[in-house]
Amino acid sequence: MMSRVQQNGNTDDEDPSGFDARFPNQNQTKHCWQNYVDYHKCILAKGEDFKPCRQFFLAYRSLCPSSWCERWDDQRENGTFPARLDQ
Repeated sequence: MMSRVQQNGNTDDEDPSGFDARFPNQNQTKHCWQNYVDYHKCILAKGEDFKPCRQFFLAYRSLCPSSWCERWDDQRENGTFPARLDQ
């Protein structure tokens, strides 16, 4: 039997993405994007040690393809990220 620990290290009980069984086929792209942006806004405003930011981190890590996160990280470093994170 498969372990309850998923690939991202969360157990099924800790899934932060907020799955809603009413919408099993709902596109999660916007949810992914918003959690990525919210996480980076949170750590800029409160610092990386602020525990509530972790919820956004866990959500975007479970929803977003890693290639997207890598591209967005590169864009943030280069100053070309399409969202303002300082607001």
